[in-house]
Amino acid sequence: MKSNSKVLILTAKYGNGHVQVAKTLENKCKELGFEKVVVCNLYSESFPVFSEITQYLYLKSFSIGKQFYRIFYYGVDKIYNKRMMNLYFKMGHKRLHQIVTSEQPDMIINTFPMIVVPEYRRKTGTVIPTFNVLTDFCLHRIWVHENIDKYYVASNHVKEKLIQVGIHPGTVNVTGIPIRSQFEDEVCKKEIYAKYNLDSSKKTLLIMAGAHGVLKNVKELCQSFISKSDNIQTVVVCGNNALLKESLDPLTHSNPEQIKVLSYVERVDELYRIASCMITKPGGITLTEATALGVPVILFKPVPGQEKENAHFFEDNNAAIIVNQIEDISEEVYKLLEDEHRLEQMKMNIKKLHVPGSADLIVEDIIKEAAYIKDKHMMAGSVNY
Repeated sequence: MKSNSKVLILTAKYGNGHVQVAKTLENKCKELGFEKVVVCNLYSESFPVFSEITQYLYLKSFSIGKQFYRIFYYGVDKIYNKRMMNLYFKMGHKRLHQIVTSEQPDMIINTFPMIVVPEYRRKTGTVIPTFNVLTDFCLHRIWVHENIDKYYVASNHVKEKLIQVGIHPGTVNVTGIPIRSQFEDEVCKKEIYAKYNLDSSKKTLLIMAGAHGVLKNVKELCQSFISKSDNIQTVVVCGNNALLKESLDPLTHSNPEQIKVLSYVERVDELYRIASCMITKPGGITLTEATALGVPVILFKPVPGQEKENAHFFEDNNAAIIVNQIEDISEEVYKLLEDEHRLEQMKMNIKKLHVPGSADLIVEDIIKEAAYIKDKHMMAGSVNY
């Protein structure tokens, strides 16, 4: 089925994770020789203005809108079967029909909970094998629908949650979350230290500071590490946050052997490989990347919702430390870096959560499932496939 298969991958840009997973699966499908791979941000294409506003509000949830996002995230379960959800069921229906009609996909992969897709099958009778690739280490009910053919999840914990809400165990595969292939490459650490002009004899603290204001007072935090120990070198990745980088650059100039400040880093996996531990936000993709390379994580004040649920899952597995007060971060990181036994144990624990080759596992299984579903409906005489 590979060579002449067409796949439609639906995603949404609420954070970068859903889009990253879609891109990884797109690359894998192309690598396997699919005839056509279409990636669509369905909500942006259907309602560009509404999508732009809601994406902005989502980003604001990391700072001023945390309580509003908490109410939305935990409140959806209570209204799941009520009239207020009907709008979400319908969102994107017209655009989805246009794509299905023009592209004639053999299968649909969702990397964002697109309820309109299984609802499209329910309303039209058109059976296109449909698969959900969950992008967090927790379950939200909005992913769940009777017309989803299979779920691909990060862990047994998520599988158990799906089973608890009535999903058959045979339709849930624990495959991990797809991440960029570079995180599973073999790379020489010596070359990485040389590339970034870092000292291999020191502990390396990696701070992922550019994502949605994940960490406040970064400058003060860096200064505290400079003053506390000569055996710790700090690498701060600012991403596209030019103002943050500009504010930290003077620290680099005055303490070049203790702190490095970087903008966007394409091969961020290189920094993960030499990091003794990392301060970051608990997004599903970032955490999966950390599991691939065994990097213990410090998670500061997780946002209510999926990131808080992710954080608690990792903390429960002794693979992360949650810190809720900014003044406590420095002490917690320093204690961890000084405790070699605990550090090694956390590295082992976080590596245990990794499922290698996730994209391969998912796409290969989807190919088999789609063929089975197609044959089943052809035998049943389905005229709408």
